[in-house]
Amino acid sequence: MPDGSLLLIDDEASLREVVARVLGFEGYTVLQAPDARRGLETLRLHAAEILVILCDVKLPDANGVDLLGRLKALAPFAEVILLTAYGTVPDGVRAMKLGAFDYLTKGDSDDQLLVVVDRAAEKARLQRRVADLEKQVGAQHSFASMIGPSEALRRAKDLATRVAPTDAAVLLEGPTGSGKELFAQAIHQASPRRAKPFVAVNCSAFPRELLESELFGYRAGAFTGAQSDKKGLFEEASGGTLFLDEIGELDISLQAKLLRVLETQEFNKLGDPKPTRVNVRLVAATNRNLRQEADQGHFRADLYYRLSVFVVAVPPLNARRDDIEPLAQYFLHFYAAKLGKRLTGMEPEFLQQLLRHDWRGNVRELKNVLERAVILADEQTLTTDTLPAELQTWTATGTNEDDSRSLQAMEKRQIRLVLGETAGNKTEAARQLGIGVKTLYRKIQEYGL
Repeated sequence: MPDGSLLLIDDEASLREVVARVLGFEGYTVLQAPDARRGLETLRLHAAEILVILCDVKLPDANGVDLLGRLKALAPFAEVILLTAYGTVPDGVRAMKLGAFDYLTKGDSDDQLLVVVDRAAEKARLQRRVADLEKQVGAQHSFASMIGPSEALRRAKDLATRVAPTDAAVLLEGPTGSGKELFAQAIHQASPRRAKPFVAVNCSAFPRELLESELFGYRAGAFTGAQSDKKGLFEEASGGTLFLDEIGELDISLQAKLLRVLETQEFNKLGDPKPTRVNVRLVAATNRNLRQEADQGHFRADLYYRLSVFVVAVPPLNARRDDIEPLAQYFLHFYAAKLGKRLTGMEPEFLQQLLRHDWRGNVRELKNVLERAVILADEQTLTTDTLPAELQTWTATGTNEDDSRSLQAMEKRQIRLVLGETAGNKTEAARQLGIGVKTLYRKIQEYGL
């Protein structure tokens, strides 16, 4: 049987009584009000539970059609059905345009009323479920969902939070696996565009010809095999955010077209002489030093400066070591729940191995290591024998070259730390280290960084 509350606003007490009885037999709880004022008061108190509002068109203190906007404002997910003694086509059309679910004439059969109410209630329930899911997705992709207390992560989140409410282009710089797409999603969720699409594409995943049609779409007949029109990702993302991952891989011939879209918000589909207008906020990501590549002519300088209105350096995991333990705990519980295993934690030696590792694969590598460990776990806690071989290479005394107090080991650690904090920007890293760029490149090669 249906469940949920309905609000019936009508000045005819006898009609309210009959309708309430009929709907009550079907499992609905029916709240009643004799006029607009008391109807609005009841709605304010019970908006969260009311699925359907049945409202008379002619009330003592208001016109039901004119009241529609106020009813929807108080209960945006509720559906409104208008009741009238003398329905007219113009009134019905106007009511539907203003958002009414249906427009019924009083005296119609109870069966017809029940069918319409059931349909309206089901639509209201669906809308609420969608809204709840959107809230969950928003929470999963928010800045608050980013795990870790490290200063490096805090700085990156602070910068991204500041730019999120604007329409400025954002360039996320950082090594592969550091979480650049998570930052892009969080920027979208914290922006006024959150209700519109977030569309992501990896520029390195497509050959040049295919990427152009993916980004901009095409008209039927534009090339052999183009049998129908296709929307591009720019068009799909209109009103929302387009995330271009690994933008450094974008073919130089496409860079000019991308620059034009960013400047004019319009483009031509393949085979279409007529421009298509869009409204897209662009977030791009790279694991390269695009400024250096622009200086060397490998990336368009004008596009780089257009993309880098706001740069956020996403730190690698070895620059945010305070985050390793909380991240590992999160992945442990996530995969334990997913696999139906009862795990209480990690043995101290297991955690120590995680803290010692250099994590060149960043958060993605840590996630994979924990998934593997949970799969292999036969006990309640994760032990070192569930770790991959490269994390079990420590000697019995627990030392390796990075534990050494030699000048070389300390220099290697410092270079790795600064490279992490600058998201691999070697020019900036060399400046902070007080050495030349050529010297830094030589040291990177020497230490295998």
